[in-house]
Amino acid sequence: MDAISLFYLIIGILVFDFILDQLLGYLNYTWYSKDVPQELNDVYDADEYAKSQEYKKTNYRFSVLSSSISFIAIMIFLFYDGFAIIDTWARTLVNHDILVGLLFFTVIAAAGEIISLPFSYYSTFVIEEKFGFNKTTTKTFIIDKIKGWLLTAILGGGILSLVIVCYDWAGANFWWYVWILIFTISLLMNMFYARWFVPLFNKQTPLEEGTLKTSIGNYAQGVGFQLDKIFVIDGSKRSTKANAYFSGFGSEKRVTLYDTLISKL
Repeated sequence: MDAISLFYLIIGILVFDFILDQLLGYLNYTWYSKDVPQELNDVYDADEYAKSQEYKKTNYRFSVLSSSISFIAIMIFLFYDGFAIIDTWARTLVNHDILVGLLFFTVIAAAGEIISLPFSYYSTFVIEEKFGFNKTTTKTFIIDKIKGWLLTAILGGGILSLVIVCYDWAGANFWWYVWILIFTISLLMNMFYARWFVPLFNKQTPLEEGTLKTSIGNYAQGVGFQLDKIFVIDGSKRSTKANAYFSGFGSEKRVTLYDTLISKL
C-alpha cells in the first residue's frame, strides 16, 4: 500500500469512527425526553428524574461541540502536514531519536491540552456547577492539571523512551518487545493503581469497623470473593456524585467507596 492510499485509509477510519460515535450518542439522546416507565413511577421522584434527564441532554450537546472541534482540529492537522512539520522542527533542535520522539509528542500533547482545557473548565465550573455536582475549587482544578501533566511527562515519557529503544535495538521485530513491555506496564499499573497513583490526587483511609464493613465482608465471602481491603476515598472534595470501584488483584485487590456514597446511601 502506497503512502497516499494509507493516508486516506487513516482519514476514512477517523471519519467513520466520528460518525458512528455521533450516531450512537444521538440514539441515546432520543431517549432522554421519555417519561419514566409506568412500572417505575413509585421509584423515581418526577422532579429529580427530569433534572437527571436535563443533565444528560446538556452533557450530550456539550460533547457534540467538543468532539466536533477536536475532530476538525485533527483533520486540519492531517491535511496540512502538521505531524511532518513538528517532526522536521524537532529534528532541527535535537538529533537523538529519543529526544526527537519526546519533543514531538510533547508538542502534540500540548496542542491537545490547549484545545481540551477550556472544555474541561467549562464542564467542571459551568455544567457540573449548574446541576449542583461541583465541589472542585479553582485551586484544586489547577493542581490536578499540573499533577496530571507531570505524571504524563514522567510515565509517558519513560514508556515512549523504552519503545524507541526497542525500535532501534530490535528492528523489524520491535513490536514483540513493545507488546511485552506494554503488557507488563499495564499489569503493574492495574495492580498498583490504588497504591501508587490515587494518593497523588485523593486521600484514602481504611473503612472503619462497623455494620457497613461487616456487611460488605459477609457479602464478599458469600459469593466467594476474597476481600480484606475496603477503603474510603474523599471524592466529596471534587463532586457530590456517589461512586465506588474495584481495583488491583492478588494481594492488592481492594474495594474503594466514595465518602459521598456512604453519606447518601
